[in-house]
Amino acid sequence: MTTLRAFTCDDLFKFNNINLDPLTETYGIPFYLQYLAHWPEYFIVAEAPGGELMGYIMGKAEGSVAREEWHGHVTALSVAPEFRRLGLAAKLMELLEEISERKGGFFVDLFVRVSNQVAVNMYKQLGYSVYRTVIEYYSASSGEPDEDAYDMRKALSRDTEKKSIVPLPHPVRPEDIE
Repeated sequence: MTTLRAFTCDDLFKFNNINLDPLTETYGIPFYLQYLAHWPEYFIVAEAPGGELMGYIMGKAEGSVAREEWHGHVTALSVAPEFRRLGLAAKLMELLEEISERKGGFFVDLFVRVSNQVAVNMYKQLGYSVYRTVIEYYSASSGEPDEDAYDMRKALSRDTEKKSIVPLPHPVRPEDIE
């Protein structure tokens, strides 16, 4: 049986099987530790019965309550290739949404590569919609052009009028994101 539990520092030494996927954004250890210290409830791992890590979600709460922009943000969601198509990503997203609801968020957002149609379609099935396109959000390697991202959002119950998910009519640049 799969266990969903809080991510721990020890997990940093066990999650390479997940992070080696080319579509997974990887960060330095201090970045993961910062999330673990500031938003531990938003850092959840799925563990197989034998102790192997199957996937994880890392996020945070951010924004302004006064401007109705307080929200949960998905920084990273990844499932190891051998554990995909089992519903783990959907379950991890559901947990992050529940935490964001309890914290009084108006919506949950995430950024995804425009080219990652498998992920885009999965998020749409989970109720997310494209709020805006962010031009050249992802830095490319090996001389290729930078890649655009979709900023996808899902309104939570606090956003009764669904104002947080009304799409912007034009793309934005990374420096225009608050």
